[in-house]
Order: sequence, then C-alpha cells, then structure tokens
Amino acid sequence: MTDYYSQLTAHNDFVTETTGNRPCFFIRTYGCQMNSRDSENLAGLLIQMGYAKADSQENADLVVYNTCCVRESAENKIFGHLSRTKNIKETKRPNMIIAVGGCMSQQAEIAKDIQTRHPYIDIVFGTSNRHYLPDYIWTAIKTGKQVVDISEKVDLPEPDSALVTTRDYPHKAGVNIMYGCDNFCSFCIVPYVRGRERSRDYKDVLQEIEALAADGVKEIMLLGQNVNSYKSSDNVDFPTLLYHVNKIKHLERIRFMTSHPKDLSDNLIIAIRDLDKVCKSVHLPLQSGSTKVLTDMNRHYTQDMYLDITRRLQEAIPSIAITTDIIVGYPGETDQDFENTLDVVRKVRFSSAFTFIYSKRSGTPAAERTDIIPREISNQRFERLTATLYPIMEDINKNKIGKILPVMIEEVSNTTCKGRTDDNTLVHVICKEGTISPGQVVFVKIVLAKSFYVSGTCINIPPKDIQ
Repeated sequence: MTDYYSQLTAHNDFVTETTGNRPCFFIRTYGCQMNSRDSENLAGLLIQMGYAKADSQENADLVVYNTCCVRESAENKIFGHLSRTKNIKETKRPNMIIAVGGCMSQQAEIAKDIQTRHPYIDIVFGTSNRHYLPDYIWTAIKTGKQVVDISEKVDLPEPDSALVTTRDYPHKAGVNIMYGCDNFCSFCIVPYVRGRERSRDYKDVLQEIEALAADGVKEIMLLGQNVNSYKSSDNVDFPTLLYHVNKIKHLERIRFMTSHPKDLSDNLIIAIRDLDKVCKSVHLPLQSGSTKVLTDMNRHYTQDMYLDITRRLQEAIPSIAITTDIIVGYPGETDQDFENTLDVVRKVRFSSAFTFIYSKRSGTPAAERTDIIPREISNQRFERLTATLYPIMEDINKNKIGKILPVMIEEVSNTTCKGRTDDNTLVHVICKEGTISPGQVVFVKIVLAKSFYVSGTCINIPPKDIQ
C-alpha cells in the first residue's frame, strides 16, 4: 500500500500545482454510528493524501458511498442516490471517481451485481479493507478499469489504530472498541458482512481517547456491534474499561452503544450508576416482546429476562433513560406475539425507540421462512406500536418541564441551539446570538415538551441548584 499511497499523493500534488485546485472528495454515509466513525477515518485518509473536502457531490472529484445493508430500504435508497451520481458523472464531471464501500458492498452478490450492471462505479470495497482505498483509487486512475475487492485484510492492524482521522464535531467523537458480532440473530446480516467479534486492546483504546480528550473532545461514544461483550486479550471487560475511561482528564461525558440484553451484567449497571462521566442512558434493543419470537430470532433472552434487566437498571438508576429497537412483522408473529411487545413497551416506558417493519435479508435464516406476515398487517401493527410509544415518550419529556438541566450544545444557529442532556434528550435552546458554542455545557430551564425533543431557555445558575 505504501508505494501506491506515495504515488497517489504525488498525483494529487501535481493536480493542485497544474490546476490551482486540490482534488476534492465527498463522502455519503448510511447506517449506524460505526459507519459514521468509519467515514471519519476515510476522510482523514483522503485529506492526508492531498484531497480537500467538497461541499457537495456535484463539486467532487471523488465520491465515496459508505453503505448499510441492515434493511432493504437502505439498499434501495443507496442505489437511488447512485443513479443521480451517475448522471452527474455522465453530464458534468466525466473524470469523477465513484467508490462504494461498507456493509452493502461486502455482500458478494451485491459486489457482483455492481460489476455487471453498474460499470460507472469505479471502486467497490468492503468493511475490513477500507484502509486500502489509496491503492484502489490509484489503480482506477492508472488503468481506467473497475476495481472490486471485498476480501478481508486481516494481516493489517485495526484501522482505527492505523489511520489518521477527522471529526464531524470538534467536541465529540466515536471510538470503535470492537468489531463484528457473534450473536447471529436470525434476521441480521451484520455478522456476515462485519465478521466475528474482535475486541481492541484496551490500552490502545485508552490511548486514542486520551489523545482525543487532549484535542478538545468532551464526549466519547464507545462503539461496537455488541459493545458490552467487549473483552480485550488480557481479559479487561466492558465495565472495567468504563472505569479506566472515566479517569481520563478533560473528558466530560461517556456514552456507548449498542448493548445486547444478554450481556448487560450487574457490574455494568453498577458502573453506569457510580461513574460520574458515564451518561445515564442505555440503548437496549428489545426487537420483540414475545418469548416465542425472541427464540425464533436467536436473541438468547426471554420477555421475563428483558423485563428483569430493565427493572434492575431502573431501580439502581432511577433517572436512567432506556431506548430500544423494535421489529414488527417478523415471520410467524401472531397477534398475541405483537400484544406481548406492546405489553413490554408499556411496562418499560422507553424514552425513545427505533421502530421497523421486518425486512428480509438474503443469506440469513429468517430469509428462508415461508410464514411471512402480510404487509397490510405489518403496517397496522407498526401504527399501533408508534401510537403506544409516542405518548409515553411525550409524557417522559413533559416530566422535565420546569426543571433546570445541563445541556451540552451540539449545533448553533443564530439564536437557536440544539444540544443533549445527560440522558440523551434532544433540547432546543433559545439563547442570545453569539453567546454559545458547540461543546459548551449550559443550564437550560425546560418550558416545552414534545415526543422527540424538549425546548427551553438558557439561565445563569450556580451548580448547586441544578435539578
């Protein structure tokens, strides 16, 4: 890779010198927080190679799609966007390089489909070889031929410890602590495209976070497909890692996702309760409230087990916000199975939820099922689910009215800002123009509540009076 990297850097320097403009890139990201972190790594790599960021794909010499394959709708959206990029390439920018990477392209049938039906796409790469992107770009430039490589590059160091990176927000960052998944839920394609679980060395993780904190990062999101199953080669588990991260200077908030209920231990609950920097929120996918469906999904827990976990969380940390994922219309789901899901929703009272209608993923065990739920019934169940969820979410937020909460600002626009509380509630903040910047923690009195956010005004208040 080094030789190609040097040649490509020289090529980009030549382009800059002869045209007066640096070649530009644009990255379009789909899917989870881990994909967002991967895109930050890719952006850092491209900048190191001499590229500049473009403000849109219309102005880019290189367009990279970092894809998701969790649901069919995501793939359809990606190909829809690619067709528009194709039009830009054909009509305005004939030398544009289009690269498609990530989970969708890791699937062999998708990679083959791109080769045969989408020749305008120059580069196809997978989830574990994105650090080879300089090679692929250089080969595409030199040969003019399509480059396809979805093989695993297991001989290289983990990308996060090998690549320069950028950040979308200066005050917060995601840190991948593990990769892959060993759970093989029957509906999920992730283990097949991300591989088996691999945990990073905890000292490497701490070193990365320390460097980020020294660079001004105040909030860290620890990332993994199943983050609480983390265990380093020297047996440092996830709760122990949290204790280490909590000691890092200048860091103010620690978040993590996604957790699997089967691995949410008492030690993790104690760590969330006792560590002052660990935010009091947990994303804990339910998927279904029916024990029968959970068994079919290969989720390794029952309804009673899930309710016991959430009860222990709420008893240990009364202020905890629990969010979740729920699938309706899984093959074989009966009316009673769905009622069991609604029952769990009412008992746990989730602060927020990602809700989905089951999407068939080729290559998974569930894709072989023939007891498919008619779309009309799935749609009706989905509407009933959201009709049950949203009032609960709004009621939880209404309980915040009149309270004064510390909010870390994420976005600033004139006299309105957006930020998040410790429990991850989205807050719209009314403030004086020019008085607040991203990463700043302000005290906000909540005056309005909706299902998905609350609103309030900034006030000056001594720390002892925070509610």
